Order: sequence, then C-alpha cells, then structure tokens
Amino acid sequence: MHILVFLSMRKFCQLMKLGEILLRKRWITAQQLEEAIAQQTYFRLKLGELLVMKGLLAPPQVEEALHEQMWRKQGFWII
Repeated sequence: MHILVFLSMRKFCQLMKLGEILLRKRWITAQQLEEAIAQQTYFRLKLGELLVMKGLLAPPQVEEALHEQMWRKQGFWII
C-alpha cells in the first residue's frame, strides 16, 4: 500500500507545470495565467519570461518556482 501511495505521489509531482506552481503559491491569479498563456505564442517567450516582462513576477520568484518544478519532476519535493 505504501508503494502505491509513493508511486501516485511521484506521478503527481512529475505533472506539476510552472503555471500550477505559481497558482499554488498565489503569486499570480488564474486569469493572469490564462492571459499569459494566450500571449505566449505572440511574444514567443517562456511563461516565466513573459510574466516578468509584464511585471507580474520578479526574476527570483520565477527561479524559485522553476527549482520547485525541477525537484517535483525528480520526485524529491515534499508537500
């Protein structure tokens, strides 16, 4: 049973996208995320770059969220 919980938790950690992390941290709103995603194609920027350009996030916030995303993907993030 413990193995099943670990595997399902690891799967959850791997699927966490940057936007989801930013929403969980309450650094941006769902509306801001939707707008940024819609604008990504036009500006040809990564999500974090676009949010910094729009003044919604500071570079250290994006860096922190990307670190969390990396740790989650590797299965090391503890909730």
